[in-house]
Amino acid sequence: MPVSNSSAVCVPLTTRKPGKSWTTWSPLFPPFAEEKRSIPQPKASKVAWTNSSQLLTRTTARLLLLTCRYLWMDLPKELHSYCAPIALEFCKLLRKVVNEDGLYAWCRSTLSVLLESVSSSMGLMRTKVKGFTVQEIFPFFNELVSHLSEELDSSLYSTTSEGPSSSHFREFVAFLNPLRSAVIEQVESRILISIDYHPLYRDEIRNLHLIFDKLLHKMKNCLIRVEEILVARGSNGDEFVHSGWSQYLSILKELNGISKLYQGAEEKFWMVLRNMKASLCALIIRFSRRDDDNQWLLEHKDVTDFESRRHLVMMMFPEVKDDYEVLHEMLIDRSQLLAESFEYIARVDPESLHAGLFMEFKNEEATGPGVLREWFLLVCQAIFNPENALFLPCAYDRRRFFPNPASRMDPLHLEYFSFAGRVIALALMHKVQVGIVFDRVFFLQLAGMDISLEDIREADPCLYSSCKKILEMDAEFIDSDALGLTFVREVEELGSRTVVELCAGGKSIVVNSRNRQEYVNLLIRDRFSTSTSEQVDYFSQGFGHILSNSRLQKIFFQSLELEDLDRMLYGSESPICVDDWKAHTEYNGYKESDPQITWFWEIVREMSADQRKQLLFFWTSVKYLPVEGFRCLASRLYIYKTSEPCDYLPSSHTCFYRICFPPYPSMGEMRKRLNVITQEHIRCSFGTW
Repeated sequence: MPVSNSSAVCVPLTTRKPGKSWTTWSPLFPPFAEEKRSIPQPKASKVAWTNSSQLLTRTTARLLLLTCRYLWMDLPKELHSYCAPIALEFCKLLRKVVNEDGLYAWCRSTLSVLLESVSSSMGLMRTKVKGFTVQEIFPFFNELVSHLSEELDSSLYSTTSEGPSSSHFREFVAFLNPLRSAVIEQVESRILISIDYHPLYRDEIRNLHLIFDKLLHKMKNCLIRVEEILVARGSNGDEFVHSGWSQYLSILKELNGISKLYQGAEEKFWMVLRNMKASLCALIIRFSRRDDDNQWLLEHKDVTDFESRRHLVMMMFPEVKDDYEVLHEMLIDRSQLLAESFEYIARVDPESLHAGLFMEFKNEEATGPGVLREWFLLVCQAIFNPENALFLPCAYDRRRFFPNPASRMDPLHLEYFSFAGRVIALALMHKVQVGIVFDRVFFLQLAGMDISLEDIREADPCLYSSCKKILEMDAEFIDSDALGLTFVREVEELGSRTVVELCAGGKSIVVNSRNRQEYVNLLIRDRFSTSTSEQVDYFSQGFGHILSNSRLQKIFFQSLELEDLDRMLYGSESPICVDDWKAHTEYNGYKESDPQITWFWEIVREMSADQRKQLLFFWTSVKYLPVEGFRCLASRLYIYKTSEPCDYLPSSHTCFYRICFPPYPSMGEMRKRLNVITQEHIRCSFGTW
């Protein structure tokens, strides 16, 4: 009996779980409002279903697929593999009859969801377990490649194109993953595949390689187009990165995965990205998200620049919240800054710090972001103050620090290193430049990388020079034991000397021309790794506590160059540009043409570099600008006109980047007032109660 399309046919869908059973009545074609992933609804068929048996077949197909869909939603993941072969058979049948019909597209999409579910639960899928073969999966995969190719072409030639469809891309990945796994298993090897000689599934293996070449070529053209648009737009090009490019990074990620299967493909892939570096970096900054897997990009620093690397690692931090109710509140006494900050940061569950910090100094009026910026500066100065014995400055660059091996004299030193790691991570998370940078050795330790002789040049110039001479000495001279060296190192801490063996029996091993390289390596390892390993470990743990995933700690540092971290922690090393400052300042109550504003900027130009820093800090609590200058501050700056008497000093609202002063009658009067607020003692508080 034919079934009317307009009739409300309902079917019982019974699902039984341990200790629980129920029956749900659902329309034959219900909306999937509760589904986690949207499935395109069937469109009107391109084929005329002219008789009742065809209509019944179509309706039965819908009903069975709907049942599979509900099973997928309700059954444990380990049972999803039983649904996938059913959907596969329907896809194969429908593909023969109504290729690209709405019902077929819906069926293929359902199959992709099931494949995705099975893939996530089984990992590398075994073909015999799944019941799928390469030949069965490949036609569906090939269709999706065609869709993506057409959509890439569309995005290439039209700035209004939506680009590759997210639904087509998800299906593409869902079919690619089992296909890639099956190819690896069929060739019974994880080594790179030679498409010319392998006898098994040669056509599919070759076709997958051809698809890789085809999509890589299209992506290269797309990246060229992106670069052309960015160049045409100039410095504001990032504002014109349109939504049609949103899937480009995701497609490149999958091509990277395919490239690992074939000889020469990976080199070819990365060569394209190196040549298209500017386009890739623009896409990273615009479209990469916190929940994306960006590991494939982080492993290749040669295809990224500072801004894109910074963007990728900053997404490892939780997002700072605007809701004050969820922020971790601190009330700090300036006279007990380090001790009280330690209690507030080191003694709490790391999760409570992930939303951000709310800071207030005791007996002072101000609160908010400006106060927090000052606290970061002050607490970092205290942590890295050599008098506190946690860190030592480099001899030739006093901004750079590394852990002090003698810190163990303080029984709490390891807890303080964990605290220091948390503070530095929080400063990065809040995008505050603190004027502190790490020595190369410390940076490499945090990244879990080996330390070479050249790396210790700044941390210990004397040791570097001595080791260099030992390695360059005449072989006969060093073999004569004229130096009297053995495999030991003398350590001096708090006036006492101890001898440490660099290896077992080191006291009796004489340094000669054959073992001097080993001696130098062991000496460096003991001086910079062994002697401070605990301190570095605790700092790393504290830093990892602030990341969204603590296991990313080493990856964070491995993904950066030392110079990148310098820019993030220290900021710009260039003198403050007054023109840039002025260009990012607005006025309230004053006009730019008013004499007071003209005088103000003339006085600022006359100031020394240090005075400008002091003025900026008084105004904003920013002492070190981002490397991009004023444009990367959280807000524009403001000068407000007040009605106070002209003998009043300027005031500021650092949270709002606002400085306020009355209309001083002369440039001389204004200069006197500005000179006062740029003195060090003026900036020590935000006013008392």
